[in-house]
Amino acid sequence: MGKKVLLFGDIGIDDTVALIYAWLNQEIEIVGLVADYGNVSRDDAVANIYYVMKLFDFPQEIPVILGAEVPLTGEQPIFYPEIHGERGLGPIIPTNDHDIQIENFLEIVNIIKRYQDELVIVNIGRLTSLAIMFILYNDLMKHIKEYYIMGGAFWVPGNVTTVAEANFHGDPFAVNIVLTYANNVTIIPLNATQKAIVTPGMVNYIDSFGKAKIFKPLMDYYTNFYRERDPSLLGSPVHDAATLIATIHPEMFIFESYPVMVVDKLEGPARGQSIAETRHYENEKNGAKVHRIAFDLHYEQFFHHFLAVMTGHH
Repeated sequence: MGKKVLLFGDIGIDDTVALIYAWLNQEIEIVGLVADYGNVSRDDAVANIYYVMKLFDFPQEIPVILGAEVPLTGEQPIFYPEIHGERGLGPIIPTNDHDIQIENFLEIVNIIKRYQDELVIVNIGRLTSLAIMFILYNDLMKHIKEYYIMGGAFWVPGNVTTVAEANFHGDPFAVNIVLTYANNVTIIPLNATQKAIVTPGMVNYIDSFGKAKIFKPLMDYYTNFYRERDPSLLGSPVHDAATLIATIHPEMFIFESYPVMVVDKLEGPARGQSIAETRHYENEKNGAKVHRIAFDLHYEQFFHHFLAVMTGHH
């Protein structure tokens, strides 16, 4: 059996690509999905999860859990239809008419108790729901084997502001709670995920095998957005799939470990900036908690692995 993953996500295009990747990869077993606001509203995230689960015939017993609807900042969330499409799946508009069993948030507790020390939590959206778990169940969260978080931008441009990545910018309060209390955290920031580029040629090759179904319309839409913003790009990055890949293939990344904090002042240009404390003498003096950060990606390894999984030849 694969690595048991509880996935927190705001199901837009790259989150959906991550779901398809997980479904086609026997090294990963999704044991629960937490639907959060972020790229889209929570309601749209639920509808998108249902659409993908039905299309790919996911096991019905995988619980879909209602996560957070708004951030801990108390603000109304901002969605990104220009990036992910009107409902989060590019040109695809799923219906809200579904018979999926939606679980209460506290179903997360049952999943953690069921899998205990073999459970991996992967957070590919805003961190609000995950932070709430630490507020309510800090002792229980110590049983999680490891955490993988897609977020942050360390000394590279952000994708919401010059210094901030969307997941950290959307709820910086939540990020700091998670980084304060969680153990065995790996952060997969834009430094690495921006290099997980899928080109139109790769998309067409994957599509020709028919396993990934809606992958091509999703990626065509996504790539058009990225190309309009930056014509020099050869394709579009799959941030969230890269984060899942890190759970099973850490050798594909180059890591360093530092204490991390996020600027949680809501006003001003630094909001959501991720800061790694690189002064070792300060870390030794303060005994600060360190987190593993992926600063780079071995693209050739990513290229071969992603094609193999998405074409069903893994």
